[in-house]
Amino acid sequence: MEIEKIIRSGEGTIIDVRTRGEFNGGHVAGSINIPLTELPDTMEELKSMKAPLILCCASGMRSGQAEQYLTRAGFECTNAGSWLQVNYLQAKAS
Repeated sequence: MEIEKIIRSGEGTIIDVRTRGEFNGGHVAGSINIPLTELPDTMEELKSMKAPLILCCASGMRSGQAEQYLTRAGFECTNAGSWLQVNYLQAKAS
C-alpha cells in the first residue's frame, strides 16, 4: 500500500496509537486516537472504520506493533510511521 496515495485519495482511516497525552500534544487532523494498549478492546469499533487503517505513532515502533496485531486479526492496515510524516503527507495532499 502506498501511504501517500491513500492519504491523497482520502481513503482509509488514520489511527494514532500513541497515548492520549501524546495525542493531545499534537496529532494529524481527523485522526482517531486509540492507544496501542487499547487495540484489543476496540476490535468491533475498528471493523466499522473505513479501510485501510493508516497507523501512526511517534516513531513507527508502536504503529508497527499495531500493524502486526491487526493484520493477524484480518484488518487491512499499514504502518505509516511517525504522525509527523502522516501530517506532512496530509498537508501536501490538501
